[in-house]
Amino acid sequence: MGRVSSPLSPAAFSALLTSEGLALLEELRDHDPAQELALATKLRREHPAELVSAALAQARLRQRAVAKFGAEDAARMFFTPNGVEQATRTSVAAYRADAFEALGVRSVADLCCGIGGDAIALARAGIRVLAVDRDPLTCAVARANTEALGLAGLIEVREADVTEVDTAAYDAVFVDPARRGGRGRIFDPEAYSPPLSWAVSAALKAPRAALKIAPGIPHEAIPAEADAEWISDGGDVKEAVLWFGTAPGRMRATLLPGPRALVGRGLPDPEVRSVGRYLYEPDGAVIRAHLVAEVAEEVGGGLVDETIAYVTADELHATPYAAAYEITDQLPFNVKKLKALLREREVGVLTVKKRGSAVEPEELRRKAMPKPFGRGAVTVFLTRVAGAPTMLVGAPVG
Repeated sequence: MGRVSSPLSPAAFSALLTSEGLALLEELRDHDPAQELALATKLRREHPAELVSAALAQARLRQRAVAKFGAEDAARMFFTPNGVEQATRTSVAAYRADAFEALGVRSVADLCCGIGGDAIALARAGIRVLAVDRDPLTCAVARANTEALGLAGLIEVREADVTEVDTAAYDAVFVDPARRGGRGRIFDPEAYSPPLSWAVSAALKAPRAALKIAPGIPHEAIPAEADAEWISDGGDVKEAVLWFGTAPGRMRATLLPGPRALVGRGLPDPEVRSVGRYLYEPDGAVIRAHLVAEVAEEVGGGLVDETIAYVTADELHATPYAAAYEITDQLPFNVKKLKALLREREVGVLTVKKRGSAVEPEELRRKAMPKPFGRGAVTVFLTRVAGAPTMLVGAPVG
């Protein structure tokens, strides 16, 4: 068992595009990464060692990319390790491309295009794209992807510094600054590459623009001219986007699939109230967009604590913007009491969620239920109620 790893050099990538390289990739389409050492030894008897290493690494990346791009596209596309990590998920990119198309956009300058995920979605929506990146290998990969997917007629890939590209001929600008450095994620928007201030300046010069940013951006860093959107897919927050040329000052949460959009109405913070029969856990995009008050109004509820984004209500109201749980027990934080309750209810499946608690869910799960007590299932929320550490026990509705 083991893996063969090799950094992807421009020369090795070029070799992958030859007939020999493409045939080797096709042969590796369904390979087992656990068997790479034995497979590499066999293949090196028939192919150059560098090509075999590059093909095996690419085959692994394609398998990782299935989650973002789907099996059909991932099997034809090319990737770099950073490209797989940072590329936009197809469902999100397609949603954004449709949004551009609905705005009447027919051409987009895609700045910091990476391996081309957003450019591909835009082209599939019938939009002409200039895809720009300064890294030669990244551009080569993006160009290969446009050709592999039959979109070269709509996408021009250009190797250049995005700050020096004239975008005046395009209906819109899309900027996806690098938000990772040598030490991991970059949280300061001015440390993005290029900085957020430059991206905003470029956006304000275009008729329409969208800037992809980290979901955790402080709201005070959002320009007044921006229409801010937080996007989740399947319940996971994926990104935030600042739109320009649409609705300045708007805050919204978009949930995929759907899409379903919750738009801020400037409501005051909900009142704190006692825990009712139901607990609502807002979608992460709703929380990031500071739209918990809109959810609370929709379900006729209030907060369990002024600092916690859990909404409680006495009645059940269907909403796509929050998951509903029926609460059966409210306990002060006490592991022994919880363990006794789980044993009494014959619980075998324990889900632990937390918000406003320093206790790790896995730690509580291990202490409160060292072994299954039966076949029942419950969800425990570790949180604060009116400032006090509290455990709320219940189960999902529906």
